[in-house]
Amino acid sequence: MIEQLPILNMLVFLIAALMIPLLSKKAFFITLVLGFFVLLSVFVSSVILLVHVNTVGEFYYRFGNYQSFLGIEFKIDAFSVLFTTFIVGLTMLIYLYSCGDATDGIAEAEYGRYYILLFVLMFSIFGIIYTNDLFNAYVFMEILSLTSCSIISIKRKKENYTAAFRYVMLNEVGSLSYLFGIALLYMVTGYTNITLVFESIQNAWLIYPANIMTAVGFMIVGIGIKAAIFPFHIWLPDAHSHAPSSSSAILSSIVVKVYLLLMVKVLFRVFGIDILKELNIPAIIMIIAGFGMIMGSFFALAQKDVKRMLGYSSVAQIGYIVLGIGLMTHIGLSAAFFHIISHGLMKAALFLSVGAIIYYQRVRRIDQFDGMGYKMPLSMIVFSIAALGMIGIPLTVGFISKMNLGLAALGSGMIIFIIIIVVSGLLNAMYYLPIMISAFLRGPKGNGISGIEKIPKVMLIPITILGILIIVLGIYPNLIYQLIENAVNTLL
Repeated sequence: MIEQLPILNMLVFLIAALMIPLLSKKAFFITLVLGFFVLLSVFVSSVILLVHVNTVGEFYYRFGNYQSFLGIEFKIDAFSVLFTTFIVGLTMLIYLYSCGDATDGIAEAEYGRYYILLFVLMFSIFGIIYTNDLFNAYVFMEILSLTSCSIISIKRKKENYTAAFRYVMLNEVGSLSYLFGIALLYMVTGYTNITLVFESIQNAWLIYPANIMTAVGFMIVGIGIKAAIFPFHIWLPDAHSHAPSSSSAILSSIVVKVYLLLMVKVLFRVFGIDILKELNIPAIIMIIAGFGMIMGSFFALAQKDVKRMLGYSSVAQIGYIVLGIGLMTHIGLSAAFFHIISHGLMKAALFLSVGAIIYYQRVRRIDQFDGMGYKMPLSMIVFSIAALGMIGIPLTVGFISKMNLGLAALGSGMIIFIIIIVVSGLLNAMYYLPIMISAFLRGPKGNGISGIEKIPKVMLIPITILGILIIVLGIYPNLIYQLIENAVNTLL
């Protein structure tokens, strides 16, 4: 029965997406309850898989019992179960929030369609993480691109359509680039199954080095566009800033991370460290990461719209993750995985707390945040906790991330990247601290805090939980570190 759970998880998402239109004539509350129980059931199933894999061991699921080189294969290991569990858990919190803000400006007629798209999006994310086949991953990527584009454009505004068009055009370039890389690998190995490609690639490298080198380049660029790695990030700020706040949280905290996880699978499970080092890929990746960490922060510093600032901040934070991947060491990859989780929590907290402020106070400009800490204290407290984590202040999960990345860079003799991490942290402080100062030290402070803001509890609860998790994992990182170590061990 355990072996069937990954498939059941994905089927539950599809069934939910199919059932929502049938409930359109019922009270929308029924749809919301159904969606929550779907996510809850998949979360429980994912936790069971997480415990099973980390105690018993990994396993494969082959559709129709076909051999690996013929059929579709899922690999359920410590890597896949860790991130599917994290993603569905975080999605539950974002989903709860979205039930309270009426999906932030979406027309009432589109509510059901929004949640249909959300469940199809989750289906594709689980597919990308589970699959052990490169072409199968491409199919799920296309589904993810289309659903991501749709949840951006679902608000019927010109800027949303423009952002969605830019998103889908650039992401299709990324998809075609990735697909061309798969074709080159298939030409020289005869397989698209990740395990079989890895077993064949050393011989292919000796005979067809140009094909392998070209495939590496196309696949990294293709995934880099989708993951908004600098300098392929130009679609991200508009997409994240104009989307509904719950969609912004999903895009920034989850979707771009899924593509980074796919990049990890491609680099470590397809090509292997030896070939990548011969091609100097680690050095190229780390240089890109360094520029992303600095330039993303500079771009964020220049923004006046708070959601665009958060979008550019994501570009910088993606640079941290890419740095950990580029080091290609055990500690570096562990730090990258920890930052995927920590940034997911922090960025979700930032977008959701800002979303509550935008929805109830109708302000988006950074210079309008004077006294906001007294108007919406809980939202601003959680925003401040997450912002301090992004800066890297101790007792937050962000501090652990940056410390681990610094230690990883030091262990590899890359002192320059320690300097870049520090400089990027200072730049983060330059655009986060003024908002917190304006919110709590300016404006109607003489009136005092009247109490917790009167917004729906389904919005307050997820925001509060995210703020608590940022602190708890900052104080007790070992709660998840062994799971991360197990995930890294499946790749190195």
